Amino acid sequence: MDTRQWRDTIAAAQDGDRRALDDLVEGWLPLVYNVVGRALNGHADVDDVVQETMLRAVGNLGSLRDPDSFRSWLVAIAMRQIRDRARRRTAAPLDESAAHGAADFAELTVLRLQLEGQRREVAEAVRWLDDEDRQLLSLWWLEVAGELTRRELAAAVGISRQHAAVRVQRMKERLETSRGIVRALDGACPGLREVTARWNGRPDSVWRKRLARHIRGCGYCADARESVVPAERLLAGIALVPLPLGFALSLALGGKSAAAAGATVASVSWSAKVMSALTQPVVAATAGATIVAGGAYVVTQTPDTPPPRVAVTPTAASTYRARSVAPTPPSSPSPAPSPPSSPSATPTRTALYGSVVDAVDPAPDPDTPPTALPHRRETGVTSTGGAHAVMNHRGDSVTLTGTGYVLVRWQISPQYRSGGLVMPTWTGLKGELFHVASGGGRRMDDPVSATDATATGMGNATVGYAVPPAGTQQMWQNEYFHLDGSVTLTVNESGADYGLSVFPSSWEAVEQDITTGPAQGVTRYGLVRDTGGDDTPVPQYVTRSTPADPAAVAQRSRV
Repeated sequence: MDTRQWRDTIAAAQDGDRRALDDLVEGWLPLVYNVVGRALNGHADVDDVVQETMLRAVGNLGSLRDPDSFRSWLVAIAMRQIRDRARRRTAAPLDESAAHGAADFAELTVLRLQLEGQRREVAEAVRWLDDEDRQLLSLWWLEVAGELTRRELAAAVGISRQHAAVRVQRMKERLETSRGIVRALDGACPGLREVTARWNGRPDSVWRKRLARHIRGCGYCADARESVVPAERLLAGIALVPLPLGFALSLALGGKSAAAAGATVASVSWSAKVMSALTQPVVAATAGATIVAGGAYVVTQTPDTPPPRVAVTPTAASTYRARSVAPTPPSSPSPAPSPPSSPSATPTRTALYGSVVDAVDPAPDPDTPPTALPHRRETGVTSTGGAHAVMNHRGDSVTLTGTGYVLVRWQISPQYRSGGLVMPTWTGLKGELFHVASGGGRRMDDPVSATDATATGMGNATVGYAVPPAGTQQMWQNEYFHLDGSVTLTVNESGADYGLSVFPSSWEAVEQDITTGPAQGVTRYGLVRDTGGDDTPVPQYVTRSTPADPAAVAQRSRV
């Protein structure tokens, strides 16, 4: 936002033009909300600090001598209110869990701006910064996004530009450390799970140092696996987070007597104009604000909108059913393969392999350890995507060849686009492919947020859900397969976005993952699907053919 474009509006507002003041408040409220929201990480006090900032700005607008300095002047007011709030809390430290349902600003940034990949990583890393760093980052974020200049940043903090450069550099170093923590926590490092076994899940400086120390000495976590883009390049040109539905500016005016309010006629007049601005159609629709009868104050009122789309919660498959490969399927599947009663009924290897497809049933008890994982032969698997293939778009594929274990890690992105999933497919199979285990500490439909009861790895009530086709195996964070031959895995996203990370793995890594349970800080133990024989389930959506459209592979595979 260029202050020069607002010069005439600011001057008119100083002269008492009501419409100009309305426009000024409406136009600059999002900037103040972003500064305060990010500095306080969406705490419940955000509303109060934004309100106080706007009241002070409006009440002191007449003292502003240079309209071109309005932006830095306004941001400086916001930073003073943030620091004043911090000083008021010093005597009695605030429990951040008492946010009364306020949205975590990092999560709000990801959802509202539809951030993915490393941009999402930067937004979530903000949680790990101390208050002082977060305050500075709230300004630096806007600087690299083109909303502030370095001069304005320094002025808002009250330091020289040279000192600001030093402060920003130190903050960026801690931000990069925090990005590494976010990246590592998204991974499956067994050592990191041991370190975080007693962590309560709330980011703080103590745990930032502990986790950073582990990452520096861990070959798994320290391996970036992809080029890390500097934060300033990721944030360049990024938009402001829009005011959320339900955001309101409460301005106590008519509800108090003049004496109790301690307000002068002039300040009431200015505040009334702020209230007027908030009730303009555009702002009211954005902020969900309306005036109580009698004009006493502004309160939250959710606009009349359709209820959020809620999908039927997908269930998970934790068992399998044997299915015949004969042209005419049996009338009912048997619960599990059993030894033949007579030699004449012994199925051949070819007839049995591929006749088992995962069935849909409830998740296992979180505290139930998995059964023993059979150790199949492994001489190594090579991947056309290397040690860590990342596939994010429709048509992305990787070909795996060899004998050994493969990890497929799910990353569903309902905040970008929810709806029906078109599942990934395994095509051109030569040899055998088994679905041996599920892990990662959680299924994708397990809860993932301490602040949103509806949020799972499949989405939430606000943004919608990613939903597998009916009868499809509910995926876990990590799915493990054993390959003896070669096969191509293809992402077929259409209607709901997801990504897959593919790693050649090992029996030891699978065993370590699935035997890590709630006592070590995860949601649930993993699940063993391998029986050790040819009756182990094969993946759904697998075929020996190579179709022109991999998305057309049938769910009930025949291999």
